[in-house]
Amino acid sequence: MHVQKKIDWFAMFNYCFLALVALLCLIPMIHILAVSFSSSAVAATGTVSLWPKEFTLASYEFVAQRAAFWQSMFISLQRILFGGAINLLLTIMVAYPLSKENGEFRFRGFYSWSFFITMIFGAGLIPTYMVIKQLGLLDTIWALVLPTAIPVFSVILLLNFFRMIPKELSESAYMDGAGHWITLWRIYVPVSLPALATILLFSLVGHWNSWFDGLIYMNDPSRYPIQSYIQTIVVQRSFSTMTPEEAKLMASISDKTMRSAQIFLGALPIICVYPFLQRFFVKGMVLGSVKG
Repeated sequence: MHVQKKIDWFAMFNYCFLALVALLCLIPMIHILAVSFSSSAVAATGTVSLWPKEFTLASYEFVAQRAAFWQSMFISLQRILFGGAINLLLTIMVAYPLSKENGEFRFRGFYSWSFFITMIFGAGLIPTYMVIKQLGLLDTIWALVLPTAIPVFSVILLLNFFRMIPKELSESAYMDGAGHWITLWRIYVPVSLPALATILLFSLVGHWNSWFDGLIYMNDPSRYPIQSYIQTIVVQRSFSTMTPEEAKLMASISDKTMRSAQIFLGALPIICVYPFLQRFFVKGMVLGSVKG
């Protein structure tokens, strides 16, 4: 007997809608890539859409010789290395005690509200700048990392994930003589890899895309992270650090194609990292950890 399957129109609508959203996100990047591979004459006319015209690598040859671009790229790599590690470590250390009940952590409610208030109220730009200046952190990588060392939103995500972990896991560890420190790093952290991967991705993307703090905390343009550097050439159109050799090569390319090449290269590293962390979002590792 032939059974006709019902069409799930709601799921079909969701697939079509999400495909459209994904396409809208990809089109600007594809356009930037097409402009970067086009000749200066064609790019200046504004006729390049999603496919390069008069294909050329002149813009990427210019970027390859642009020392300021690679210096800012290196600073951003330093930033996500230190910033991601500090964010992840402090988020774990804060979320674990806050996930416990009042009987285990007496002042949990006080600290929870203290962290939550910082999500709503901030000290402001000028007081924050004065603190960074008085600590002697201007023009250092720590001015970009330490002000956002504890992302409260990530703490809330992780402590809620810790609360979903079955208590039988920690109780069995306590019965075997383990303390909180061993329980955290031997049990909670291994089964929380999906949540930690999500938090790490948030941290990396946040540090990589941040540009304003680089402008206000770095007096020397050579200390700019990549997004601050790109902001200066796209918005301010500043080429004050250009060498005579770079100025000569600049004459053969378009300002538009040069900016497009640097924008695409600036976004490429985080695009390459995302697929490796995305696989942890699909399925939690806690499922099936407790039997019976």
